[in-house]
Amino acid sequence: MDLEKPPPAPVAPVTPAAPPEGCLVAAIRMPVRIVVFVVVVPVRLVWDALVAGGRLLHEKVLVPLARGIGWLLYGLLVWPFVALWRYVLAPVGRVLIVVPARWLYARVLTPLGRAIAFLGRAAGLGLAWLGRALFVWPWVALWQYALVPVGHGLAWLARQLGAGLEAVGRGVGWLLRVLLVVPAVWLYTYLLTPVGRAIAALCTGVGIAVARLARVLVAVPAVWLYANVLTPLVRWLVVLPVLAVWRWVLVPVGRALAVLVREVGEALGHAWRVAGYVSLAVGRFLGRLLRWVFVDPVRWAYRTVLTPVGHAVRDQVWRPVARAARQALGAARDTFRQARADLRRALFGSPRQPEPLVRGQREPGAAEARTLGSSTTALTKTAFIKD
Repeated sequence: MDLEKPPPAPVAPVTPAAPPEGCLVAAIRMPVRIVVFVVVVPVRLVWDALVAGGRLLHEKVLVPLARGIGWLLYGLLVWPFVALWRYVLAPVGRVLIVVPARWLYARVLTPLGRAIAFLGRAAGLGLAWLGRALFVWPWVALWQYALVPVGHGLAWLARQLGAGLEAVGRGVGWLLRVLLVVPAVWLYTYLLTPVGRAIAALCTGVGIAVARLARVLVAVPAVWLYANVLTPLVRWLVVLPVLAVWRWVLVPVGRALAVLVREVGEALGHAWRVAGYVSLAVGRFLGRLLRWVFVDPVRWAYRTVLTPVGHAVRDQVWRPVARAARQALGAARDTFRQARADLRRALFGSPRQPEPLVRGQREPGAAEARTLGSSTTALTKTAFIKD
């Protein structure tokens, strides 16, 4: 049953109530809003006009002009170099440089490099073996058979000498401990420590007596003077006047200035929004006026006059001229091809014609073909006929 119950309705958030406004706010708000509205509306109109003009200038003038200049600069500066590289330098460089260099690398430099590498590897192996025989092996033999035994002997001698020195050091250390350390420890424990503790106790007692005397003679009069003389004097001469000035002068003036600044800011925002609506209405009116005065007459002239005239010019003038131009170009193209073919025939002769196929030379006749009932092929039958 609980699942069939409708979900509880969402609780709307409680908005805090606006604080009550005084008579000062009501007296400041309307004059400030009227003055700000009168000042802001012309500024907003001028601003919207400048924005619309700048947007129109950017979209209809600057962007097409920049594109046209870009295409012009591309056609004058970039495309000639691109065409020169693509149709002249690249083919010539490929024929004169790339192909010979590739052939030289594949046919000359690669075998020569391999031969040099093989000779270098062989020479390196020979020099390595010779170097080991002349320099490495004698030193290895000297190390293994001369220096290593001598080093072992010197190490044994050093170990024996170190053991002797360690025994001597232990004896000297025991002697120093007995003669110096033990008497010094006894002197510190039974003589210096009691004397130091007595001196520290004496200094502590003297310090406590001096501190108590200074407290009685200096601290108590100073505290009494601060509590009974300086504190009331500072309170009546400094704190209370400053507090009165802050509470009765600065706080009311600050609140009034805050209210004035807040109202001016709200009035500016309200006036700017209202001026936007006014500017939008003025812009729409001017747009409709320009449409009625210029756009609609031009559209009517285009649809009623220019379009039929253009269709007539296209059907009666442009298409016949284009058809005649295409026919003239086709005739000129055919004449040029015929002249080029005649020139090639005069310089290099007629092209070689393919030989006609004879049925008897490439395929066997009907009588010589293989049949389903015979066991011979066309080749064996031809050979039998020749024999």
